[in-house]
Amino acid sequence: MKNVYGYVRISSRDQNEARQLIALNEAGVPSKNIFMDKQSGKDFNRSQYKKLLRQMKKDDLPYIKSIDRLGRNYREILEQWRTLTKDKGIDIVVLDMPLLDTRRGKDLMGTFLSEIVLQVLSFVAENERINIRQRQTEGIAAAKARGVRFGRPPGPLPENFHQSYQQWKDGKITGVAAAKACGMPMSSFRYRAKIYEKASWGCPKQFIHQLEGQLHGENI
Repeated sequence: MKNVYGYVRISSRDQNEARQLIALNEAGVPSKNIFMDKQSGKDFNRSQYKKLLRQMKKDDLPYIKSIDRLGRNYREILEQWRTLTKDKGIDIVVLDMPLLDTRRGKDLMGTFLSEIVLQVLSFVAENERINIRQRQTEGIAAAKARGVRFGRPPGPLPENFHQSYQQWKDGKITGVAAAKACGMPMSSFRYRAKIYEKASWGCPKQFIHQLEGQLHGENI
């Protein structure tokens, strides 16, 4: 007896699995036969996907919402498609693309058209991910150029920072000693000292912390 399955993949940053689940339920896939991984598709170390592969037998039928649920690059999508259809001998249905329903067109022309569509869609999916990464990289670079800093904002300066900083600048103590007195790593002390020094050039002391926060993107 042929079993019907569904596979859902979402990344850790995109928790919107509802759209895929609704599509699979509407296609008649029983909820108990839906396997879902909540992690990146950059590789195939996915527990639920592997479990699904082990469970499916010849002539079973898996559904996926879109072709990129199988992976995140052209080569891996094609590899998994052929593992399913050739090695395991099962059909597969891609709900977003009716032409990618291997139950149809079993003749030579149907198979040829299906392969062409699969390769085009796989290429488009990978190209779109490359474009998204490029836009993200460009956006981060532009933000850094505007002075935006990423990560957690720094904590407030220790009360003895000014005194330790001044002693260090006057050559009375070493930078290591100043950093230790402030309870900070040497790299953090030098970094905060640089900001403190810039803020001190002609700026009232009450604006030092405000300026430091702006340099870390807190007010941007």
